[in-house]
Amino acid sequence: MKKNSFFKSGSGSRKAFVSSFQNKQELKEKHQENNVSLIENKIFNKSSEDMNELVDNCVSLTVTSPPYNIGKDSDLELNDEEYWKMINKVFSETYRVTKSGGRLVVNVANLGRKPYIPFSKYFTEALNEIGFIMRGEIIWQKSKGANANFAWGSWLSASNPVIRDIHEYCLVFSKDSMKNSSGGKSTIDKDEFMESTLSIWNITPEKAKKIGHPAPFPVELPKKFINLYSFKDDLILDPFIGSGTTAVASKLLKRKYVGYEINKNYIEIANNRLKMETS
Repeated sequence: MKKNSFFKSGSGSRKAFVSSFQNKQELKEKHQENNVSLIENKIFNKSSEDMNELVDNCVSLTVTSPPYNIGKDSDLELNDEEYWKMINKVFSETYRVTKSGGRLVVNVANLGRKPYIPFSKYFTEALNEIGFIMRGEIIWQKSKGANANFAWGSWLSASNPVIRDIHEYCLVFSKDSMKNSSGGKSTIDKDEFMESTLSIWNITPEKAKKIGHPAPFPVELPKKFINLYSFKDDLILDPFIGSGTTAVASKLLKRKYVGYEINKNYIEIANNRLKMETS
């Protein structure tokens, strides 16, 4: 039995179908470009659990450090279940707006001693569940020999010595694909590329008092990730932008940024930093 063709006889119908498909793709790409032009270089004063300002597949790279919901003047007052529900919503939205092959970098520290809380493990599991592909982790060594003049736990005794963390983790993920095929102009040189692809980075931490935020990371940290994982003019997202460090790094490297922050005071700090540090 002869199967009916999806196309009518003659090549014209096929050409019309292909042309129509191409036109729709062009319109979709144009819509995405127009959307990015409307939201680029803006920080929204709202939760990133709903990033309805952003269309699908428009972000090339996300660099962020989520709040831990404990101490350090946290703006969150959530129990554990509510906290992880919020995290799931934010990073599900991040997944939606990330391009295929785009990267996600999450800076986290393991916390506590009674008991020890392995946040890096919990975040890795949560992000894998959403669909992100883990690509590796950077050990951010904040300083060699930090706090060398004191110790916690039992002193000179095996009864209860306590490990003193001088590092944090930067967990690296991608969406759908191992390769970012969007194309563009890279801004990283050979020496920086070789250094940045090593798994341990020695970067001095930022002082909270200087920035006016309880847990800022240094500009050098997102700059290295932006140079390594994005092209010039790409859109960089930080769903917990805080004092604006990711935005500052993006602007310095000629990328576009978009951020979300629920605290108006931090947005004011971020905007002031963008004026002072990128002019």
